[in-house]
Amino acid sequence: MSKVLIVEDEALIAMLLEEMLADRGYSVAGVATSVEEGEDMAKRLDFDAAILDVSLNGSYVFPVAERLDARGIPFVFTTGYGEAGLTEAWADRPVFTKPYDIGELTEALSQLIPASVS
Repeated sequence: MSKVLIVEDEALIAMLLEEMLADRGYSVAGVATSVEEGEDMAKRLDFDAAILDVSLNGSYVFPVAERLDARGIPFVFTTGYGEAGLTEAWADRPVFTKPYDIGELTEALSQLIPASVS
C-alpha cells in the first residue's frame, strides 16, 4: 500500500483527504499543519508521495517541497489560488485547485508513485 504525506493547514480538508485516500487504497503516513512540521515529517517519515497545500497559515510550503525534491519523493500541490500561487521554480509540478476532484488527485499520485511501491 502506498503511503502519502499530507501537508494541509485546514483540519477539515486534511481529515476528508485522509478518508478519501484510505477509500482509494492509500495509507496516510502523517498530516502536517505547518511548514516546520512538514519539513520535520519530510525528513524523518517513510512515504511514497506527498500532497502539499501551497499556503499554510500565510507561509509558503516551498521549503517542504525542496526537502522532498532532495529526497526524490514525488509530490503535488493543492491551492485555492490556482497555478498563479506557484513560483517559477515549481511551475512544472502538478497543481490541483481547491476544491479538487479526488479522482484526478489520486490518479496523479498513482502516476507519480513507482509501480513497485503501489
